Amino acid sequence: MLNTALNVVEFIIALSVLILVHELGHFLAARLFKIDVEEFAIGFPPRMRTLFTAGGTKFVLNWLPFGGYNRLKGETDPNVPGAFINASPWKRIGVLIAGSLMNMLAAVILYSIIISAVGWPDTSKVEILAIAPNSPAEQAGLRAGDLILKVNDQVIDSTETLSAEVAKNLEQEINLVILRESQEGRLTLVPRANPPEGEGAIGVMIGNPTQKVSPLASPVYSVIAIYDYSTSLFQFIGKTLTGNTAPGEGRLSGLKGMFDMYEQAQAETGSGVPVILNVLYFFASITISLGLLNLLPFPGLDGGQIILTLPEIILRRRVPPEYHAMINMVGLAILVILMIYINVRDFVSPAVIP
Repeated sequence: MLNTALNVVEFIIALSVLILVHELGHFLAARLFKIDVEEFAIGFPPRMRTLFTAGGTKFVLNWLPFGGYNRLKGETDPNVPGAFINASPWKRIGVLIAGSLMNMLAAVILYSIIISAVGWPDTSKVEILAIAPNSPAEQAGLRAGDLILKVNDQVIDSTETLSAEVAKNLEQEINLVILRESQEGRLTLVPRANPPEGEGAIGVMIGNPTQKVSPLASPVYSVIAIYDYSTSLFQFIGKTLTGNTAPGEGRLSGLKGMFDMYEQAQAETGSGVPVILNVLYFFASITISLGLLNLLPFPGLDGGQIILTLPEIILRRRVPPEYHAMINMVGLAILVILMIYINVRDFVSPAVIP
C-alpha cells in the first residue's frame, strides 16, 4: 500500500509538471508578444496563496495539486484594454501553439536521455532476440544475439525482408548466413507451415541491434522518435474515429489507465533496461500526446481556438466574441463529458495492459 501511495504521488507530480510545461509555453509566448498574463497558477482553485507578482502577473499556488493554467488578459472580451483577443491573429496563434511546442521540447530532452543511454536501433540489421524451445531455430543451432545476414543468398536488410523470405520457403530447407561474435557462420533449417500457437515459422523473436549515439547527436534521433510516435498516435485516433481498431490494439485512457501504465513501467525489469528509462519513456509518450491532442481542431482545445482565429487571416473577419465564447463553452462541456466517460470506464472495465 505504501509503495502504491508513493507511486500515486510521483505520478501526480510528474504529470502536473508536464501540464505546467505546456502552460509555461503559453506564458512565455504571451510575454514575447507583449500580451498581458494576469495569472499563472500552479494547481487549481481554491487558492492557497499568492507566491509573488512579477511583470504584472500574479504567480499563485492553489490547493488542488494537479497541473495549472494561465489567465490571459481579455481572452474573450475585446473591451478590455490590452485584451488577448485584440492581439493580431498571428500572435494569438503563436501563443496557442507554444504550449504544444514546449511539450515537444520536453519530449526531445527525455528521448535524448534515453537514446544516449541505450542507443538507437539499427534497422538495417536483424538480430535474434529469443528462440523458442524445440523450434527449427533451436535445432539448427541459432542463438540469441546472432545477426541474420542472408537467407538463400538474399541479403537481409530489415525484419520485413527476413519474414518475407521465410514465408516464401515454408516446409523447404533454407540456408542462413549469420554473424556471431564477429564471425560468419552457415546454418540450414526448415520453416514450419503450421507452427505452435504464439510461435513463428522458425521459432524466433527478431529485432534490431542498437548502435551507440553521442549526447550531441541524440536530439536528432529524438525528433525521429517523436515523429514515429506522433504518426502512430494519429493513425490510432483515425482508426478509433472510424471504428477500425482491432481488439487489444488499445484505447483512450484516463488518469487510472495512465497510472496503471506508469506502475507497469515502474515494475518492468525483464528487458534489462533500467527502470528509470522505462519511466522516462512513459512520460515522453505522455508529453507528446498532451501536446498533439491539444492541437486537435476541437472547440475548447488550443487547436479549436486556432480554427476560430483563421477567419481573421483568410476572410479578414472575426468570429463575434459572443459566438467564440459559446463555441468554446460547448466544446469544453463535451470534453468534460468525454473525460468523465473515459475515466469511469477505466474503473468499470480496466484496460488489459500487454
